[in-house]
Amino acid sequence: MAPPKVCASCKQNIEGGPAIIALDKVYHPEHFTCHECKAPITGSKFQEKDNEPYCDKCYADKFLTRCKACGDPITDKVVTAMGADWHEDHFVCGGCKAKLIGTKFMEIENAPYCQKCYTEKYADKCKACGKPIVTQAVVALDAKWHQLCFKCSKCGKPIMKDQSFRTEGGKPQCVKC
Repeated sequence: MAPPKVCASCKQNIEGGPAIIALDKVYHPEHFTCHECKAPITGSKFQEKDNEPYCDKCYADKFLTRCKACGDPITDKVVTAMGADWHEDHFVCGGCKAKLIGTKFMEIENAPYCQKCYTEKYADKCKACGKPIVTQAVVALDAKWHQLCFKCSKCGKPIMKDQSFRTEGGKPQCVKC
C-alpha cells in the first residue's frame, strides 16, 4: 500500500479525493493557490517563481517589466530603448506615431521621434533658406547655415568652412569680394 499523500499547504493527508501535483508537491485542489493573492489556481496554467505558484495576473504584476508608454506588464517581446522597456506596439514616434522598431530615432524630452518628425519639428533651421539642417551645419554670425547656403552676399559663391570671410552689414562676404 502506498504511503498517504500529504497536502503541501495544509499538511493533512489527501485521502481518496482528487489531488494536484505541481512543483514536485501534492495539494488538495482548493489548497493549490497563488502565492500572492491566495486565489485557487484552476486549470493547468500557472507561473512559478522561487518554487512558488502564481496566477498569471499576480506574476505579471509582481515580476514582469512594465511598458514606459502604458504602464502595463509586458508579457511578449520587450523593446528596450532610452533606458526603458516598451511593448513592441508602443515604441512609436512622438509625432506621427509610426512604429520605430528597426529604425533610427532621436530622443527629445524623453520621447522617441522618427527622423522625419525630428527633422521637421526639432532640427536647426538654416538662416538662409529656412529648411532643416540634417547634416553638418556652418555656425557663423550667431546662426546656423547649410554648407552651400553660407554664401558671399556679393558674388553668391559658397564660403567653405576652411575659408576666411568678413561681414558687411551683418552679411558674410568672401575675402575676394
